[in-house]
Amino acid sequence: MHGYSGDKQAYLTRLRRIEGQIRGLQRMVEDDAYCIDILTQVSAATRALQAVALGLLEEHISHCVTDAISSGGPEAEAKVKEASAAIARLVRS
Repeated sequence: MHGYSGDKQAYLTRLRRIEGQIRGLQRMVEDDAYCIDILTQVSAATRALQAVALGLLEEHISHCVTDAISSGGPEAEAKVKEASAAIARLVRS
C-alpha cells in the first residue's frame, strides 16, 4: 500500500484539473492568445504540479520512510536516500 492511498481520489481530481489546464494552454496557443496570458497559465499549471509533487513527497516521507526507519536495517537507509534524491529532483526542476 502506498502512502498516498488514503488521498488517491483527491490526487486524481487534482491531476485531472491540471490536465484541463494543459488542454486550455493548448487552445490558447492554437488561438494565438497573448504571450503573457499563456505564460501566466503555464505558471499556474507548474505551481499546481509542484503542489501535487510536494503532497506526494510528504506522504512518502510520513508513510514509507517512517515505516522503513521503524523497521531499521538497510531498507531504512535506502528509503532515506530515495527521499533525498526525490527532493533533489524537485529542487532542480
